[in-house]
Amino acid sequence: MDKELTDKDKKILLKAARKAICDFVSKESFEPEPREEKSLNRRSGCFVTIKQDGQLRGCIGNFQSERPLFKEVAEMAVASATKDPRFYPMKAADLENFSLEISVLSPLKKIENIEEIEIGTHGIYLEKGFYRGVLLPQVATEHHWDRITFLKQTCIKAGLPTNAWQSEDAEIYIFSAQIFGEK
Repeated sequence: MDKELTDKDKKILLKAARKAICDFVSKESFEPEPREEKSLNRRSGCFVTIKQDGQLRGCIGNFQSERPLFKEVAEMAVASATKDPRFYPMKAADLENFSLEISVLSPLKKIENIEEIEIGTHGIYLEKGFYRGVLLPQVATEHHWDRITFLKQTCIKAGLPTNAWQSEDAEIYIFSAQIFGEK
């Protein structure tokens, strides 16, 4: 992964994500202010995770971006709040109680051997036909999964049978992430 983000960079991104969600839900216009920091202007994929009362409330992201990271984070924050099909779009009442976690991603790396998957370090992106599933690195750690369970759960996320990862036409990619959130 590129140079790690500084604590200051992380605070700026978390603040931008929170402001983007609050402004969008409150029907105010929001455009993140331009940033000078090189680290915040690089093109990186990211996911923004929203939690309420310790439970998942939304999580959306991209593996690549044509936008600078600070804009991509704001965009994915709004998408997580309003477009995750597992949840209703956030309303004004939801703004009182939520926390954010941002995962800034490394590029995808295709693997041939599942032994390359390191729990706690790698996330999994799996493709089989028109199906796609992704789980971030922290998901396996949070659920105390081993490598096989992590692969099975990625298949479920993709809408596939749990053993689909073993198919000849299944493609497995790994990635790492710099993960940080609000305290």
